[in-house]
Amino acid sequence: MGPVHLTGETDMAKYILFLHDRIDAFEGLSHEEMMAVIKDYVAWTEKMRAEGRYLGGEKLMDEPGRVIGKSGDTVETLNGPFSETHEILGGYMVIEAADYDTASALAATCPHVNYGRIELREIHEFDRDA
Repeated sequence: MGPVHLTGETDMAKYILFLHDRIDAFEGLSHEEMMAVIKDYVAWTEKMRAEGRYLGGEKLMDEPGRVIGKSGDTVETLNGPFSETHEILGGYMVIEAADYDTASALAATCPHVNYGRIELREIHEFDRDA
């Protein structure tokens, strides 16, 4: 069964929500408090899924990962990124919405706004048949 779209919405675009966490956002929470936070995220994703909007997402590991880039003719792999230690990229979610305003309104209801910030970007889909 395909996505269920809200009345009046036809051409849906995909948007990615990058979930930036404050390093100390979950510090000091008891097990019960952390389970309540997780429950809020699950409820939100289930609501978005029921509306045919939620396409997927994942929690990222807390370590900073690696940065791969090219310097001259050499490809370098560095530990990082370490640009700002007060924030990490904690995960991502992909949703569908008619436009940026709708996607922004949906993102504003995500529980993550209580623990960090959400970077919203439209996904440019390539025509794979072209």
